[in-house]
Amino acid sequence: MSIVRINAITVPTDGGEELARRFAGRAGAVDRADGFEGFELLRPTDGRDTWLVVTRWRDQAAFDAWVASPAFAHGHRGDGGQGGHPGGEGEQRPVATHSELWSYDVAMSAPAAGG
Repeated sequence: MSIVRINAITVPTDGGEELARRFAGRAGAVDRADGFEGFELLRPTDGRDTWLVVTRWRDQAAFDAWVASPAFAHGHRGDGGQGGHPGGEGEQRPVATHSELWSYDVAMSAPAAGG
């Protein structure tokens, strides 16, 4: 059964659109990773400041291989996994103030109605 890894990213209100733009700019980078099954960037709609990056993987080994890959390092270079890059000439500043990784195993899954 699949595993789910969620990066919970705290983003100030004025940084959300920039976070979404940055993720759109690297869209597809993870798609080619062996064992990758899906990705969603979830924007909060209830007044929270935590965005969720939800990924689904075949197994822990596939996720670990992605995290150890050059493609992951390139996409997360200098941001501590927080969706941005440090300040400096030609570099983007982080848009997040905090992030943490949540790990889940899929205990049960059902297809959508009509699907």
